[in-house]
Amino acid sequence: MKFGIVGATGLVVNFIIAHVLARTTALSHFTDFAIGFMVGGVSNYALNRIWTFRSRRKPWLEGLQFLIVSALALVFGKVVFAVAEREHFHHFTTTWFIATLAGVLVNFFLNKYWTFKHVN
Repeated sequence: MKFGIVGATGLVVNFIIAHVLARTTALSHFTDFAIGFMVGGVSNYALNRIWTFRSRRKPWLEGLQFLIVSALALVFGKVVFAVAEREHFHHFTTTWFIATLAGVLVNFFLNKYWTFKHVN
């Protein structure tokens, strides 16, 4: 339940950052998506470490694992983003949602079973 709440807050952060960038900058839509995704990921890491899992492990090691998972999820999201754009989902929010959902699934499983596996 806590993981879901933290994920939802990260999703809101991701959404706001990505959409503000999409409306105010000349960056590519994927760059807007990637920045939002990573900022949301940082907030997720902090909240998961402190609140969800109450981890006492070395933060640099856990943070590195979380960063690796986020990068893998972002790469997977990039593939999904490209496919969604190619399939004519030209509305940024629709493409953002599809790619974010794909990344969330990768993030959840890899972080639960690798980054935070040491925590009950």
